[in-house]
Amino acid sequence: MRAVLTVIGKDKVGIIAGVSQKLAQLEINILDVSQTIMADYFTMMMMLDIATSKVEFDEIKQELGQLGVELGVSIKVQREEIFDTMHKL
Repeated sequence: MRAVLTVIGKDKVGIIAGVSQKLAQLEINILDVSQTIMADYFTMMMMLDIATSKVEFDEIKQELGQLGVELGVSIKVQREEIFDTMHKL
């Protein structure tokens, strides 16, 4: 199963490292990543393979949301099929 992760917030050191480390802890593989900085704002989108994780999807969302609070950014993760459906409307 695949999921789409988005990160948005004020740029600072450690965002990519923090997100990547948390994904590794959750045994989630990063399939693709796109990242940019606009003015002082950091934006990143990742395609994830969550099939290898032993953690339930709701817990993945909760842990990444908590990480976002710790890093001072907004982190959202959605199942790929829901992300696709939302963006077809």
